[in-house]
Amino acid sequence: MVGGGVLLGLVDLLLQLSLPYPWANLVNSSAVWAVGAFAIGWWLRADWRRSAFAGIVLLIVAVEAYYLAAVVLLDDSVQNLWSATTMAWLFFGVLAGALFGVAGGLSRHRKPWLRAIAVAMPGAVLLAEAAMLLNRSAQPGHDSHYRTDSLQTAVIEAVLGAALIVVVARTNRVRLQAIAAATALAVLGFAAYTVAGFGS
Repeated sequence: MVGGGVLLGLVDLLLQLSLPYPWANLVNSSAVWAVGAFAIGWWLRADWRRSAFAGIVLLIVAVEAYYLAAVVLLDDSVQNLWSATTMAWLFFGVLAGALFGVAGGLSRHRKPWLRAIAVAMPGAVLLAEAAMLLNRSAQPGHDSHYRTDSLQTAVIEAVLGAALIVVVARTNRVRLQAIAAATALAVLGFAAYTVAGFGS
């Protein structure tokens, strides 16, 4: 968990600095980080408490590793490790880590409806962020490069969201159920992004 968090934060910063857009947007995506929490819950195959704990630890460590890497590699201020922005990301890390860690753990649950919702979660968060990017790029005040990058990132996330559901689900029935659930969850996710202030 700790090693995975260090790797996630460090790799995010390095790829964000080295990749062209829209890929740099993708690696620094909050939705991709949430998928990381899902992945660790899926990998552990543990009960919901351990899955939630693993997701939280992964994302909290990743946030601090990201900012620490920026201090070392970019000569950023060490105060960024406890700034208001960092505290906000840590808060979101706890929420997303718990939610998506549990979803990863439940993705193999015996109850079909619960399994379908859990499998839908990583796809739903990617679809929600894609919708948020589309909405944000349509707002006035953004230049054409920003709009193009956002639209390209949104398309990539939508494709990844659908692909994740197909890969994680074990049967066509679960895939269909998860796609339906992901559509509804993506609407809720878009609302959550908006309320959290990511939509502008």
